[in-house]
Amino acid sequence: MTTEPAKPAQPERPLLEVRDLSKSYRAKGAGLRMRRRPEVTALRNVSFDIRRGETVGLVGESGSGKSTAASCLLRLIEPDSGSVRFDGIDVRGLSRADLRRLRARMQMVFQDPYGSLDPRFSVRELVEEPLLVHGERDKETRRARALQMLERVGLSAEQAERNAHAFSGGQRQRIAIARALVLQPELVALDEPVTALDVSVQAQVLNLLTSLQQELNLTYLFIVHDLAVAQYLCHRIAVMYLGEIVELADSEELFENPLHPYTVTLLMAAPVPDPDVMEARRTAFQDMPAVGGGRTDQGCPLRQRCPVGRRRPECAATRPVLREVTEGHLAACHFPGEMRASVAVSLSTTPGSI
Repeated sequence: MTTEPAKPAQPERPLLEVRDLSKSYRAKGAGLRMRRRPEVTALRNVSFDIRRGETVGLVGESGSGKSTAASCLLRLIEPDSGSVRFDGIDVRGLSRADLRRLRARMQMVFQDPYGSLDPRFSVRELVEEPLLVHGERDKETRRARALQMLERVGLSAEQAERNAHAFSGGQRQRIAIARALVLQPELVALDEPVTALDVSVQAQVLNLLTSLQQELNLTYLFIVHDLAVAQYLCHRIAVMYLGEIVELADSEELFENPLHPYTVTLLMAAPVPDPDVMEARRTAFQDMPAVGGGRTDQGCPLRQRCPVGRRRPECAATRPVLREVTEGHLAACHFPGEMRASVAVSLSTTPGSI
């Protein structure tokens, strides 16, 4: 009797699969002269995966397309093209009723805790509302689940009967997190949830998010512009520039070995409590243009700001594509790693390391 060799284990399918996601807007205007309004590309062929239980960060300056990407994934806004698959389900192909049911598994925490909570409701009612929307009709069950989730984020039953305006910014963000998690979702998109908070409160909320991820087996898409926060919380990081992902790698690899010039400039611009490091970075920045570049269909969109490529014909003629340079490390650059090699300064966001 012969035994068949064991089949190799198949890699688990990602929880979220995004392929070639694009979104454009028409500039606002009125009158006859504005009939042909210019088109602004917010996203251009964005592709990435998120595995179960991991945190993927979207990093970039304002206007890079981070929040638009998250809104398109959850279909809060409709993308122009591309595909989004959640646990194998084609999100873009769902009817309105099917999409509502799926949203119990995909939730979002917005940046502004002041604007995302209705001041007319008590905190308990705010957290109960998603349960009611998704079919939980028993009042006592809703109340019990809401109070349990509020306790998990650090708020008491007594506080649950107050209105949101009675709480600080950090407490309001805890309420927003409880509201998103009360449905027991699998994926949570966090749109800069700590940006509006004091530094000490930021640390508390980040620690809370980390513990909740472990307790509830959550998967996070974390939108952030603070690189220190991204380094602390994210397993993998995608760097965005003008609506495109220009680099994607594990967090540790990205900070130790950035390949794209834009990533290097972001790391150099991040403040650290070390005057010697900051002075070295300012010196290295002297030969780099502060402005320039823009959305273009030809050549690299970063080339006017890039000391590596602004005088090279390849960068002017051909748009680089996102490709794997080393295992698991992708970059959209004709000369990956060249700028990092030429910058002999620390790029760490934490003091005392290179």
